[in-house]
Amino acid sequence: MTLKRGIAPALLILMMLASWAYAPMQAHAHATAESMVPEPNTQMNESPPKVEVHFNEQIETGIGGIQVLDSTSKPVTENKHTVSENRKEISLELPKLGEGVYTVSYSIVSADGHPVSGSYIFVVGNPPNARDASAFDLHKQLGHSGHGATTEVTVSELLLYLSRGLYYAALLLSTGLMLWYGMLRNKTEVHRKLFGKWGLWTIRGLLIVSLFYVFIHARELMEGQPTSDWAKLFTKTEVGISWLILLVLALLGFLVLKSGSAIIKILWAAALLVLEGFNGHAAAYEPKWYALLLDIVHLAGSAIWAGGLAFLLVLWLEERKDAGRFAAAFSRVAWISIVVLTITGLLSTFLFLPDLSYLFYTSWGILLVIKTVLVLFVIVTGAFLRFRVRRGDLPSGTLLKVDVGLMAAIIIVVGIFTYISPLPANTPFSKHVMGTDKHFTLRITPNVPGENRFTVKIWLPEKSGEATEPKRVKLLLRSLDKPDLGAIEVPVEPYKDEEIDAFPDFTKSTYQAKGPFIPFPGKWMAEVRILTPEDDEIVFTEEFRNY
Repeated sequence: MTLKRGIAPALLILMMLASWAYAPMQAHAHATAESMVPEPNTQMNESPPKVEVHFNEQIETGIGGIQVLDSTSKPVTENKHTVSENRKEISLELPKLGEGVYTVSYSIVSADGHPVSGSYIFVVGNPPNARDASAFDLHKQLGHSGHGATTEVTVSELLLYLSRGLYYAALLLSTGLMLWYGMLRNKTEVHRKLFGKWGLWTIRGLLIVSLFYVFIHARELMEGQPTSDWAKLFTKTEVGISWLILLVLALLGFLVLKSGSAIIKILWAAALLVLEGFNGHAAAYEPKWYALLLDIVHLAGSAIWAGGLAFLLVLWLEERKDAGRFAAAFSRVAWISIVVLTITGLLSTFLFLPDLSYLFYTSWGILLVIKTVLVLFVIVTGAFLRFRVRRGDLPSGTLLKVDVGLMAAIIIVVGIFTYISPLPANTPFSKHVMGTDKHFTLRITPNVPGENRFTVKIWLPEKSGEATEPKRVKLLLRSLDKPDLGAIEVPVEPYKDEEIDAFPDFTKSTYQAKGPFIPFPGKWMAEVRILTPEDDEIVFTEEFRNY
């Protein structure tokens, strides 16, 4: 009995020692991602059929998941993820992906109940650079540097905007009159006479304003450049060649006006509107055919409304009876034009902007809001005009003048905001933090969605005059817009820094990486984790954003 009493406490002590020895191992035996398919930060020629993440231990099947996001941070598929039979692999079948930067984000719970999450990127094909304000910089076609796309309105640019406002007025009025001449059936002698008279004035105006418009814009583009580049502008750049075509079409307008063919007039107007469509913001967006189609249809609707309204005012001033006849046809077509303008305008806005909050980031968005308010006033005045026409009354002169005034205001706004980038300009991010026992610098250049260079500099105090370098440095990026997304690790590596930025009694360590580790625009937090030689962890966090 005495022996048995002695064995029991001994066994109890051994069991406790075993549990103590095992406990640390158990505490650290959570699931970790051992491998991924595709591998992180890889570039592929073709779309992968699926993504897979393999773990070192079993995971729960009913909790968590995996998703793949595109460059606009939207999921590429609604497919459900699957977990392998051994519960160590999670995968997601993918549709065929186009060129782009994609983010894989996983979030699971290990068999012992601990959450595990992470994100990484892979690239398919050779995607184009991210689109921001620089996409609308005409200087790039000429190889000029030191210029940027306009994002804000300044006093010095008023002459430029004046030329654009006059150009759009002449373009819409001249093409609108030609389109109405081709569309209007049962034209009276008064209609023909005034079409010829005012058509000639609008063609003259188009030619003069186009010369002014081209001169002002060419001078702005060529400022500070050698004279030899002027020939390059008009022979080797898309914008310069399009300006030459514009001037040729403006000259041809005199011949088209004399032609009795309605088809020729419509084709001339269509050529000018298509040419302007290729020069607008739409040319910078994908799919290009869709963006251009929206822009050209929007321009055509604008020309029909503006040209018809101006002609109605001319008729009202010169021959009220014929104004009444034309008003009946115009009121029907004008409403169709307004509907088309509204639909194409909305679709273009959704195409140009990642989301509607961007309306308040630049002057472009604010001007678009102003234009929308003016269009609402146009709809109200148009409704009153249409009511009078349907009742058999002549159009009200006051309402006509108000409508023409609104049209002029809209054209002025359009002249300005078609020169301003719809997107804000991105600027490189740089932050330096000074401390008593450490210094830190983080740079992200150029700070755009897609390819960037990441630079981390760390200064740690020397110990007894000897250099002190971190054991490990990690750079993590977390999306503040999508907090459920796991952190993306940027694989920074040591590099030799040539900059002179030493601090006495501190050791500088520098790290760098380059790649598309910012896969989509938005608000981000950079987290730098530094493990010191004493195994202390220092964490720096900095918030930044891009568009």
